[in-house]
Amino acid sequence: MEPIVSIRNLVNAFGKHVVHDQLCLDVFPGEILGIVGGSGTGKSVLMRSMLGLRKPQSGEIHVLGHDIQTVGSGLQQRWGVLFQNGALFSALTVRQNAELPIALHSNVPAATRRELAQLKVRMTGLPLSALDKYPSELSGGMIKRAALARALALEPDILFLDEPTAGLDPIGATRFDNLVTYLRASLNLTIIMVTHDMDSLFGLCDRVAVLVDKKVVVGTLDEILQSPHPWIRSYFNDPRAVRARQKENKNVRAN
Repeated sequence: MEPIVSIRNLVNAFGKHVVHDQLCLDVFPGEILGIVGGSGTGKSVLMRSMLGLRKPQSGEIHVLGHDIQTVGSGLQQRWGVLFQNGALFSALTVRQNAELPIALHSNVPAATRRELAQLKVRMTGLPLSALDKYPSELSGGMIKRAALARALALEPDILFLDEPTAGLDPIGATRFDNLVTYLRASLNLTIIMVTHDMDSLFGLCDRVAVLVDKKVVVGTLDEILQSPHPWIRSYFNDPRAVRARQKENKNVRAN
């Protein structure tokens, strides 16, 4: 299977401080890939590089078969991004936020745009009453869902999630994870997710990419758990990680 994202020999540096050194990574169609790493390992830098928002010092990044550094803006319409804090436009309603990408990147009539935006909002589980609310009138969980609706507006092939459950209570985080699972299956999405949420890692991800030593260790969770690397062993043997693993094992046995 050809990767939907292919990274080869990526180097990212800030002055003399090298964050990524000859990093290689493949993401395959239809999978959920979780990205984890310690502070300063460049998780957000890696995501920004994949999105074409940061030009690396060297290396190649191909997304959907195209070089991200040379392709036009049309490729960017084929992915959606959910930023950590939602990044909704405060002066626009939920409907207007979800409608904005459609207005910017298509010639769809206004009435159709409104219908499409409403469909995306409903798809994320928000009630219709939220459509005309402003971000300041929403709870944290509702903001995440509204931002997700906007990310889905152009029916992307790839969905990038930056700490999607950060700031949510446990019930809200579980509901959001369930929503991600539903959307992946319903829309045939490939999902790349930066997260520290152990429940999300064990409950959602097909594979995990761990940023260590300026490179990446990639595998299924079972493979990652067998890694001899000290940081990886410490991270995944933390009591929170152990509880999340035990919880997921119970869920698997129950199903």
